[in-house]
Amino acid sequence: MSDTRLLIPGLRPLYNAAAPLAETWLRVIAGFALAMHGWPKIQDPMRAVGMVEGIGFHPGWLWSPALAAGEFFGGLLLMVGLLTRFAAGATTVILLVTVYFHWLLKAEGYSGAELSLIWSGVTLFFVARGGGRFSLDRLIGREI
Repeated sequence: MSDTRLLIPGLRPLYNAAAPLAETWLRVIAGFALAMHGWPKIQDPMRAVGMVEGIGFHPGWLWSPALAAGEFFGGLLLMVGLLTRFAAGATTVILLVTVYFHWLLKAEGYSGAELSLIWSGVTLFFVARGGGRFSLDRLIGREI
């Protein structure tokens, strides 16, 4: 941000201090939301199989565990910032599939796909940027 000319230059230290905190908050909230969305699929796998097959993914016994693990474990990894790019990539794919499902298959258009679009933008941010300053990836000094 140091190359941007601010209208109020005295705010630069505040913005610079807030940036890693905001990035961390976004990562934690996104991971939490994804994990909470995946948890019911982990708890009741047979119901999840029916849901997955109901939207056209056959065989459900194959795709349902992948969806549940992607959402739940991907969300947990994103929350703590471990294997962040991998977890964010997996969840981005899941979210883009839900965009396709809501927008095209159910013909709900933008209003049906809006949340998945927003969340896919958030997860794609972490694919590109990694976990940030306050992540386990940074703590151990390794990223994918």
